[in-house]
Amino acid sequence: MTALSLKDVSIMLGDTPVLESINLHVKQGEFVSILGPSGAGKSTIFRLLTGAVPLQTGTISCASHEDSFAFMPQRDALMPWRRIIDNLTLGLEVQGVARKDARTQVMPLLADFGLADFTTHFPAQLSGGMRQRAALLRTIVQGRSIQLLDEPFGALDALTRTQMQTWFEDRWRAARWTTLLVTHDVREAVALSDRIYVLSQRPARVIAEIIVPIPRPRLGRPPSTQAHDIETQLLEILLHQTGERS
Repeated sequence: MTALSLKDVSIMLGDTPVLESINLHVKQGEFVSILGPSGAGKSTIFRLLTGAVPLQTGTISCASHEDSFAFMPQRDALMPWRRIIDNLTLGLEVQGVARKDARTQVMPLLADFGLADFTTHFPAQLSGGMRQRAALLRTIVQGRSIQLLDEPFGALDALTRTQMQTWFEDRWRAARWTTLLVTHDVREAVALSDRIYVLSQRPARVIAEIIVPIPRPRLGRPPSTQAHDIETQLLEILLHQTGERS
């Protein structure tokens, strides 16, 4: 069952064409990544889905309700005046969950995110990586039917990023969230995705759709030859784009 589809979606921001006839879809329970050059317009797709940018051309279809997206932006977007525990429960509270009940849902996840000892801290007292982990926890705990993740591990150091990717893969395998990930990290896309859409330079169009048939779990073990081959294929596509632009 298709959970989300974009058909012939084009967007101009001012006089600048950003997206050009984008066609993509995500099946229910599928993990799909959008990969492309920096500034290609990947995040604009999320801005469309969350209503931050109005649809101009094309159609967007979602099998669930319009409020079915849980969105994690590139920046952590934590409220500086709220303690971490109250930032973590914010999405649930917006849904109408009582604060006490929201905390009950959040508490079991704190240790996995390395935040158990920081619930009473304010965001300014945490490192950038810890704030990013808090933002990811706040997104996941909402339990929405579709997760929109915009570079969720980008602010983390290499070791923490690998740990969080492994944790996230384990949780995803258990819950089968319908997930759309924007990333510039080829290895991350291959490690986490069922399929990968590759975008061109701006104005972005889909130039490749790559299926990743590697059995799971993929993380926590040596990369396979198949993973290396797919990474090489993706890098060649992206480098070709850079060469065309230069």
